[in-house]
Amino acid sequence: MSVPVTDPLRPLLDLPGVLDAADRARDALGEVHRHKANRRGWPQTATEASVRAARASASIDGGSMELPTPGTVGDPVLSGALRVAQALDGEALTVILPTWERAPLQVLARLHLLAAADLVTDQATLGRPRADRGVGERLDMLSQLVTGGTKAPAPVLAAVVHGELLALQPFGVADGIVARAASRLVATSTGLDPHNLGVPEVSWMRRIPAYRDGLEGFAAGTPEGVGSWVILCCGALEAGAREAMSIADAAAS
Repeated sequence: MSVPVTDPLRPLLDLPGVLDAADRARDALGEVHRHKANRRGWPQTATEASVRAARASASIDGGSMELPTPGTVGDPVLSGALRVAQALDGEALTVILPTWERAPLQVLARLHLLAAADLVTDQATLGRPRADRGVGERLDMLSQLVTGGTKAPAPVLAAVVHGELLALQPFGVADGIVARAASRLVATSTGLDPHNLGVPEVSWMRRIPAYRDGLEGFAAGTPEGVGSWVILCCGALEAGAREAMSIADAAAS
């Protein structure tokens, strides 16, 4: 894949292992979409994937994985993750994607409102990035990448968006839920995972120490740290494709 030398993510493609990891992630997700259960029945498997993703994402941030029973108040972290998952599933996804592709910061604000509604006392803060110096500028740069500012492979872009939002903590509450959802939106909007069938969150949940160490490396900004984070995220996409295959196998049986 040819990426212009002026592309801000171009240097990442020269890091050892990055392109191979991105290729493996793309191949694995492509295979999931070719599964017989996903040719026509993908709405069913996508919904199951979104629930698994929400539960795993909540668990990473210390929330419960136990779905609330009707009429009960659920864990606030999980409740927020489930609301975000609903916004990325089915008809709701077709509504949010066009906005993501032209104005991703609006979508991030919406995702934060959904994720953090039960976690903040001041509702006026929902969807509003922190006013700290540099937060707005870094979000603007991220927006430029998402709206066409890079030709880097989709798994690489998804990893950078994910890592930048985790490291920046733009809202101060529920940033992890938002970051992982943004990674999913990159995968969907770029065609890497157009039906949102993958469940990389399960891999991150099972490897939380590696996930946190990887984020520290990304935040440090060294080539080794950033490369390791991208490879970790690509590996999670590959593992998430295996999770998706298990969902598809169950649906086909």
